[in-house]
Amino acid sequence: MSNVRSRDANTPLIPSIAMFEWWQEQWVQNANPIARMQLAWLESLTQAMQFEAEFLAAMAENSLRLADCFQGEEAPTTPAEMHHCYQALVKHATDAHMKRMEKATTLSHDFRKRIWEEIC
Repeated sequence: MSNVRSRDANTPLIPSIAMFEWWQEQWVQNANPIARMQLAWLESLTQAMQFEAEFLAAMAENSLRLADCFQGEEAPTTPAEMHHCYQALVKHATDAHMKRMEKATTLSHDFRKRIWEEIC
């Protein structure tokens, strides 16, 4: 009798995830240098888009706070309170923008580092 088992209906035809990850890693390591540089560029682009999304989320939060300055349970009633509310909004927006700029400056350095790693 043969020890070879016939393929039953429960055996998947799709290769396992581990095999796919291994293949992808091998492809990236041995791929054309231009493809690897493009991958580095796409990773940097993804980071930049993430930074922009974080900034937009901060600005959306600022808009909600601005709406609370005009209406809501704790809306300012005096000009001094309104001024304080606006100053808090400006500080929040400024902090978000500075964080965005700081990340943008490190992004170009990280991109150059990735390119050098691919070249060498």
